[in-house]
Amino acid sequence: MATDPGLRRLALRTLLAAFPGPTPPDWAAKLLADGLAGFLLFSSNIDRPERVAATTAALRAHRADVLIAIDEEGGDVTRLAHATGSPYPGNAALGAVDDLALTQEIYRAIGDELAQLGVSLNLAPTVDVNTADDNPVIGTRSFGVDPSLVAAHTTAAVTGLQTAGVAACAKHFPGHGATVTDSHLGLPTVEVSLEVLRRRDLPPFAAAIAADVKAVMTAHLRVPALSGTLPATFSRLVLVDLLRGEYGFTGALVTDALEMAGAVLAAGGIVPAAVRALAAGADLLCLGRRVDAALVEQVATGIAVAVQEGRLARARVEEAAARAAALATDPPPRAGAPATATELGYRAARRAVRVEGDPSGFAAAMVVQLAATATQVEGRVPWGLAPHLRGAEHLRVVAADTTPEALVGRAGSRPIVLVGRHLHRLPGARSLIEAVAARHPVAVVEMGWPSRWRPAGIRAFVLTYGASRANGRAAAEALGLTG
Repeated sequence: MATDPGLRRLALRTLLAAFPGPTPPDWAAKLLADGLAGFLLFSSNIDRPERVAATTAALRAHRADVLIAIDEEGGDVTRLAHATGSPYPGNAALGAVDDLALTQEIYRAIGDELAQLGVSLNLAPTVDVNTADDNPVIGTRSFGVDPSLVAAHTTAAVTGLQTAGVAACAKHFPGHGATVTDSHLGLPTVEVSLEVLRRRDLPPFAAAIAADVKAVMTAHLRVPALSGTLPATFSRLVLVDLLRGEYGFTGALVTDALEMAGAVLAAGGIVPAAVRALAAGADLLCLGRRVDAALVEQVATGIAVAVQEGRLARARVEEAAARAAALATDPPPRAGAPATATELGYRAARRAVRVEGDPSGFAAAMVVQLAATATQVEGRVPWGLAPHLRGAEHLRVVAADTTPEALVGRAGSRPIVLVGRHLHRLPGARSLIEAVAARHPVAVVEMGWPSRWRPAGIRAFVLTYGASRANGRAAAEALGLTG
C-alpha cells in the first residue's frame, strides 16, 4: 500500500526527534520542511552552552515554529552543564529546604536561560513522589516523599519556568516514585489501588494542572489497577479517562522516550509503540536519543499506514498534531547573553545541606570519591567535591576493589572524607566505610537519595540531597575544605 503524503506529513507533526552533534544535519532541515514537530536536545548537541542559541537559530531558520525541547531539571539531570555539573541543586535539595519562593526562583532562572537560548519546552519538573528509597531512576529528581510538599513545589516550579516563557512538562504520569525498576531497562509495575494512587502519586499532577502546566509526560510503567498489562503510555484509561477526564488536563501529552525498554518491550518496537501511544491519547511522541532520518521515516510511515488501514483514527492524529503545535510558540526575546552559573544555586545548595555529628577537623582531609554508575537519564556528568577543594588530595576508587588498609595507609595522619552516591546500595561501600572508620577519623558525604543507613564509627555524616556542582561546593564548605 502506498503511503498517503498528507498522512505522512500529519504523522511527522506528532514526532519529537533528535540528531547527533551540535550542528543540525541536512536531513533535519528536510524533515522540518515536511512538517516534523521538532527536536529534543541532548548533551551530545551541546559542546558549549552559548552555542545552543546558534543551534536553535539554525533550526528556526528552516521553520520558525519548530518545537525545541530539552531535559534541564537542574541537580543531577542537566544537558546545558553536562561538562561541569549543574550550578543549581535539584528537586530533592529544594524539597529539603522547603522554601517555595526559592524553588520558583531557581526554576525561573533555569527558564530564563533556556528562553535566551531559544528553547521552548523543558521536560521538567519531575513531580514523582519518591516513596521507594531504592528507586533507581527518580531519587534526587523528586522533591520528596510527602505528596503535599511535592505538590506545593510542583506549583512553584511550573510557575517559575512558564513565567520565563518556557513551557513546563510535569513527569512521569501517573507517578514513577514507587518503582524499583528503571523504565529505561525494563517495565516497572506499581501494584497499588487507584485510591492509593490518588492519595500518594496524583496530587502533584493535580497541582501542575491547576498551575496551567503546558505539558505532561507519560510513564512507561504498569499500574494493574488502572492499565492492566499495558504501560500507562498505551492506556486510554490512564491518559484520557483519568488525566483528561477526571483531572481536567487540556495541554499536550508527551511520551517518555519510545526507545526505552519499558515501551519497546511492551509494544514490540518503536513503530508499534508510536501507534499505540497515539491511539491511547498521547500527542507528542519523543523518539529518544538514537534517532536518524531513517527512524523518523519508519515511524511516520507506520503511523500513516495505521490510519490508512483503520487501526488509528485520523481525527486522533489531527488532535495530537494540534496540541503539539500549540507548544511550539515563538520564543521570548533574548535579553543579552545566556545566563551563567550564579550564587543563587550555591546559596540554595548550602541551605539544603544537613550535617549529623561533628564536621570539624576535616579541613586537611584526604578526600576519596567512591565511584558510582549513573543512570541513562543522568549521563556522565561530573560530580563530587574535587572542583571545590583547597589543596586537599583527592582520589577516585571503586569501593569493591579497595581495602581499608590502603586508604588508611595513604592518609597517614590526615582524616578521610568518603564521598558517594546511594552508598547504602553501592557494592562494597558499607563494609569499606565502616572498616576505615573503625581505625581512622572519617566523615561521609552522601550525594544521592538519603537512606536510613548510617555507618558505624564515623565522626560526621553530610547529606547534600543531590550531586550537582552546587551540592558539591556546599558539602566541601560544610567540612571546611574550601578555605
